[in-house]
This record gives sequence, C-alpha cells and structure tokens, in this order.
Amino acid sequence: MPIELCTVGGYNEVGRNCTALKLGNDVILFDLGIHVEHYIQFTEDEDLINLDPKALTLAGAIPDLKYIQDWKTNVKAIIPSHAHLDHIGAIPFIAKTFSAPVIGSPYTTSVISTILKNEKIKLPNPLQTLKAGGRMRITPQLEVEFVHTTHSTPDTVMVALHTPEGVVLYANDFKFDLYPVLGRTPDFKRLQELGKKGVLALIVDSTYANYPIKMPSETVARDMMKDVLLGTDARGKAIIVTTFSSHIARLKSIIDIGKKLNRKIVFLGRSLAKYVGAAEDIKIVQFSKDVEIVKYASKIKRKLRNIMKEGKHKYLIVVTGHQGEPKATLSKMAARVTDFRFDPGDHVVFSCKIIPTPTNELNRKNIERMLRDFNVRIFRDIHVSGHAGREDVRDLITLLKPKHIIPSHGTPAMRGALAELAYEMGYKKEHVHLLSDGQRINLPSS
Repeated sequence: MPIELCTVGGYNEVGRNCTALKLGNDVILFDLGIHVEHYIQFTEDEDLINLDPKALTLAGAIPDLKYIQDWKTNVKAIIPSHAHLDHIGAIPFIAKTFSAPVIGSPYTTSVISTILKNEKIKLPNPLQTLKAGGRMRITPQLEVEFVHTTHSTPDTVMVALHTPEGVVLYANDFKFDLYPVLGRTPDFKRLQELGKKGVLALIVDSTYANYPIKMPSETVARDMMKDVLLGTDARGKAIIVTTFSSHIARLKSIIDIGKKLNRKIVFLGRSLAKYVGAAEDIKIVQFSKDVEIVKYASKIKRKLRNIMKEGKHKYLIVVTGHQGEPKATLSKMAARVTDFRFDPGDHVVFSCKIIPTPTNELNRKNIERMLRDFNVRIFRDIHVSGHAGREDVRDLITLLKPKHIIPSHGTPAMRGALAELAYEMGYKKEHVHLLSDGQRINLPSS
C-alpha cells in the first residue's frame, strides 16, 4: 500500500509548516504552524490572539487546508515537532477542523496549553503528551515515536512514523548540539538504529543547507553573551537584552551571567511570560526564583517607572522585541511611550539574528534607528542558530540512509541546496523530491 504525502505548507518559504501523510484511510499531520512574518503583518505582534481562521488563511498566516480537503475526515493525529509558532501556531485556530488529538512533547503541549488558556480559546482536540524515546500507537497500522534532538527550544523531537511500508522520519527543525546549555545531546544511537531498520523517507529541515558548516553549539552563544555582558564596561548604564522568548537555554545563560553582574534581573513581555511559564510548569527550569517576570502592558509600564526611580544601572532588563515588532516592549521603550529613558552609553544586546524577511528587516531598521538617536551601544547577532548546517544534514542522512529525501522548511533556494547535497552523496534525482506547497506524491517502498 503506497504512502501518499501532501506538502500543505512550509515548502515555498520558511513558515506555515504542515505536512500530511496518508496510508490507506489514515492521515497524520506533522506540524500546524503560522507564517510568522504574515502573522505579524496582520497583527503587528507575534503573540497569538483569538482571530478568524478564514482571515488568517487569506493573509497567508496559516496553512491552507484546501490542499487536503478530501482528507479532513481521515486525520487521526496532529503531531507538532516542537514549540515554535511556525510549527504549532495554527493549532489554536484550525486544529478543531479535525477530529484528532494533538500529540506533542511535554514542553510543546505545555506551550499550547498556555496559549489556549491565555487567549481563552477552547480546543475540542485532546492534548496528549509523549516524551522523547516514547512510542504511541495511533491506528492499527501507524505508530509514532519521538526521537530526542536539539534545537533552540526545549523538548524538540524528530517524529518517526512507523508504517508497514517503513519508517518516515520528520526532522523539522533540528541541530546536532554536542554541548547543549540545557538538556541532553541528540539521540544518535536511536537514529542509527532506525537507519539499520530502514527509513523509507526523510522529511528534513533545509534552512541552512547552503551553509557548508556544522552549526556551532549553544555554548558558543553563551560565551558570546558572556563576552559582551562581562567584557564591556556598563557601570552606571542600563543593560537591555532581547532574544527569542522560546529560547529557554539562551534565557538561562542570560540569567546566569546576570547574577555575576550583581544586577536584579527582570523579564518584560507577554511572550517571555508565556514560554517561561510553560517551562516552569513542567519543571524544565525555575527562573522565577531568580527573575521577576512581568507580563501585562500596564504592569510593565509601572515596573519601568520604578526601575527609573531606583536606578536602571541596578538592573539587567530582558524584553520582547528582538525583531523590532511594533507592539513589543523594546519598541515601546524606544518610542518613549513608557517612563523608561535611554541615555548615551546604555547597552542594548540583540541575542538573535534578523530573520531575513522584508517586514523583519524594516522593523529592525526602525528600532535600531530609534536607539541610535539615543547614542546607545548596540550589540547585534549575539547568537548561533538552532538549525542544522549543511554538514549536520549530511551526518543525519549518513545515519539514516533513507530511500527518499524530501527537503522541507525553506525557500526553493534552501531546498535546492539540500537536494544538491543529496546528489553529492550519491542519491538519484528520482529519490530526492523537490516539492512546492500543495503537491502530492506517492512514496513507493521499493
């Protein structure tokens, strides 16, 4: 019985990730994410709020389910690979389309639960948790297994779907970090075992397939942060850091270094509160014993007023707004809609990269221009990516030896670079499938 695959989203660009797999009358959805840039264009913020799915689909912010209209009643499970919004962000809006559970790792389901609670969204789909290393029978012919990997958010997994035709491994997103700041190293042993058993198809992250590198460890970013925060003189000056709210390992490094500075540490912003709260709920971290976390805009204004009165040089302030999102805390501070005032020589650290989209590039240009008007010191790109470099992808392919390779999570150029790597490794073109959104293919087992 052939396996049919539909590329619902994430194959024309980075975002809206969703891949559907059909075997007989059973359909599995891998990921159900938003297109972050289009979502921010629509709302001016990255926080999820209760919005109309039809409007979000027209805005290009969520996957277009028209591609699997005839499969809707056959969906047996929605399986997100990790907690980033481009992989889970559409679940609150369109998961109810399917009579199927959402199955994720502990942190992933904790984040989804937090979003639903915060926005008062009722989801009829059961939320089921599966730990890395665990297996769950979905139907008589389909069993899911979570294989631990590293990424820029906790509890990221590669999803191995065991079928009578062979294993399909969904690897969006991952990197091979041998020295993670938080959690353990990837489960190379299990990947090797799957490779020996036989992998029918690998659906794999293409984001950095054109970068001939092994992606550096998160410990490198930690050292970069240490070099900036401890290696530059900020006496009497404010220190403001912004990074991805879901990057719990990066936040851990910031806290650890902040303690050495003997500064009070405060997190300001809804996204920070959301992701840290989800991590604390399942006891990945306990940041709140060291950090004051302020969630709502009115309380953030009050806190910033108190910081100015007490002395901003006594604080390490971590805020939302790393991409310059207009509604985020950093943008509000720079626009002087709060009582916080920047002075020459204050430090602003962007522990991130600019995600290369027109909206993000414009927003970051605007926020940095505003900050430069205050003559602050700006530290950019204190960051390493959570995505695999070309050589990490090569190592994964070598471990698994899949019959078919399906480059995903990327633009045509990114996916093309991964295909070139596969050809370089000896794969024939008929076994490397370059697909666009909405295409369907059969995966023959022989």
